[in-house]
Amino acid sequence: MAHRDGYTAFVSSGVGKKVATTLGLPQPVPLRRHVPGRPLVDGPVLVGGHGATPALAALRDGLTSAGATLVDELPEQGRLGGVVVDLSAAATPADLEALRATLSPALRRLGRCARVVVVGREPARASTPAQRATQRALEGATRSVAKELRSGATANLVLLAPGSEVAALGTVEFLLSARSAYVDAQVLHVGEGEAGTPADPDEPLAGKVAVVTGAARGIGAEIARALGRDGATVVCVDVPPAGAALAVVANEIGGTALQADVTRPEAGARVLEHARTRHGGLDVVVHNAGITRDKLLVNTDADRWRSVLDVNLGSILRMNEAFLGKDGLRDGGHVVLVSSIAGIAGNRGQTNYAASKAGVIGLVDAYAADRGLRRRGITVNAVAPGFIETEMTARVPFATRELGRRLNSLAQGGLPVDVAETIAYFASDAQATVTGNVVRVCGQSVLGA
Repeated sequence: MAHRDGYTAFVSSGVGKKVATTLGLPQPVPLRRHVPGRPLVDGPVLVGGHGATPALAALRDGLTSAGATLVDELPEQGRLGGVVVDLSAAATPADLEALRATLSPALRRLGRCARVVVVGREPARASTPAQRATQRALEGATRSVAKELRSGATANLVLLAPGSEVAALGTVEFLLSARSAYVDAQVLHVGEGEAGTPADPDEPLAGKVAVVTGAARGIGAEIARALGRDGATVVCVDVPPAGAALAVVANEIGGTALQADVTRPEAGARVLEHARTRHGGLDVVVHNAGITRDKLLVNTDADRWRSVLDVNLGSILRMNEAFLGKDGLRDGGHVVLVSSIAGIAGNRGQTNYAASKAGVIGLVDAYAADRGLRRRGITVNAVAPGFIETEMTARVPFATRELGRRLNSLAQGGLPVDVAETIAYFASDAQATVTGNVVRVCGQSVLGA
């Protein structure tokens, strides 16, 4: 259950808005989140870029089919729902003028919770130093634009491998949509190959079997709900003491509940066997189970250190021996891990937790580079949540909690569903060429990159 942010509610009122404006206080707005049946974006999407804009040429029909109204010039009146700028053909610093020329006038016309998506090329694939520098410049520009936006708008960057223009449709569509409400200033990489096309866009996971660990409550429960909403049959896994809550979630989404301790050596094989015998196989694994045992390192004993590393990191390694074996996850499957912004920036009093979540990022790097998994079409990605409104953050002291909420470009905490939506994006076959990514769901927190 989301916890109420009284400050955001206050500054959204007439009196509160006047007070915040007078005092120069942050003015977060309620974010636009996904509701079935709503349009992809609220308002037309301005498109532009440099040269022949090859990415836009490949994406136009798909975005139009998804419900976006694309315009090549800034309308005389009204607000924009988004802007897509294609710099994939930019080869020299002078070519970056197209970014400024497109965005500068458009930013004044963005509507509430609008989206800016910049499309470029993988700098490492550049053929000249000038091209590499130009494409690398897009990251700094996009992150800076994100910090200038207001009223819940976001800006993100998509980097393409050669020939991946068509495969990028699912990623650009996600970033334009309300599903990416709390994803801001991120860089998503789209690799080579062909992406799948779900038979039903409203249920992109139809026919898939997914496992979610730590599914009884909080973020895990929302992940299970999002995957179930998108058509997957979900195996909800959690420890026996959470059995009652776990059953409620599983019954709500038409899935099955499995009580299991993920740290047990046989946990992976047991989960896999359940998915096979009850549902016929396994397509998606979400490693969400995790614990905190916070103390300053000087006060951290061996048991507190070991337990966090074992649950948050060791259990994933052991379970993946079963999940990623030849008789485990079906070819074309998807693995999504839950890291944390603490694993990127560190956090006082959470050395054990930050170590475990940084280790999760290391697993993404290793699995995504595994040639055997690549041949089988298995993708591995991670989300790194920032300040998310949960029961845990509700217990944080008031001043610390308010800092966590405000120290990001959207000036508010995210919701568990924001993490779940990003995981659902990674779990779809439409992202079959998206692997090795770690996406922060943090509203562009000032902590970390």
